[in-house]
Amino acid sequence: PRSDCIAAEQLCLSDSTCNATYRILENCALAKTRFLPLDHDSRVRCLNAELDLGNSSLLHCKCHRRMKRQEHCLRVFWTVHSSTTDGYFNLETSPYENPANEEHWKTDYNKLAALLSGKDCSQLAGDATNPCLKATHVCNLSKKCVRLRTDYASVCTKGAGSEDMCDRRKCHRGLRNFFEKVPEDFTKRILFCPCQDELCGERRRKTIVPDCSFQYNTKPNCLWLLDSCLEDHICKSRLADFQQSCQPADTSPDGCSQHNHAACLQAYMGMIGTPMTPNYVSNSSVEVSLWCTCESSGNQKEKCDQILGMFESNKCL
Repeated sequence: PRSDCIAAEQLCLSDSTCNATYRILENCALAKTRFLPLDHDSRVRCLNAELDLGNSSLLHCKCHRRMKRQEHCLRVFWTVHSSTTDGYFNLETSPYENPANEEHWKTDYNKLAALLSGKDCSQLAGDATNPCLKATHVCNLSKKCVRLRTDYASVCTKGAGSEDMCDRRKCHRGLRNFFEKVPEDFTKRILFCPCQDELCGERRRKTIVPDCSFQYNTKPNCLWLLDSCLEDHICKSRLADFQQSCQPADTSPDGCSQHNHAACLQAYMGMIGTPMTPNYVSNSSVEVSLWCTCESSGNQKEKCDQILGMFESNKCL
């Protein structure tokens, strides 16, 4: 069975040969993280070290989205796979275990929704026309959902609209906690609620408190956003997962090369709370985008457009 990367690392460190190889790879990964150019000999040494791992459990280990010490696990994964991170379109190996292999909670969403519909309807005016409001009311009946939603909302709204006041890093951490720890029955319904009017669309767009989590005072270049992401193990991992799960394909009925639209939506949710947090662009459509621009990209404009296009014109997503 495929091991998680923390267990695989411990196994490797207890073996002197594997330990020595792993230390070489750690130096290679560190150079990549700091964008230090490697000379020819160093590149060869890094590639050879990766090959030396052969069939070791380190080379085939994975991480879980909801595991403890997730960042440590992801750091180990990217240490071993540092040669596959030369650029955005080489991030095709997701460090995450296939969602089908992960444990899914039995949630009580339907039970709570039924309980909600039995309540006095005058309390819940607008539920019928505003699915986003209904999804929020159901969340409020779940202790975990309402606690984690309140946690990120309070951090993200503190000084929202003023970059000096809003702690974007804490806001992102709160959002990741919500989307990782609350069952998907709740999170998907809150984020992807089907709206018929702009009032509902406004609520959906503001789910992630965009003034703090999404928008800057001015739009940065998308390449800068990508660089910020690649320096962060969680963001880089979520991006690799998104790229793998949301790879578009014209020939597929659902537009996804993996033929798994649900996995793409899950990977999209994983991007929320990272430096490359996406969001809805307006109250009246389901189009999403990153908060960035490709103006002034010089000779890298094509690469910049591809990054933006993964969100703006992705048939799978």
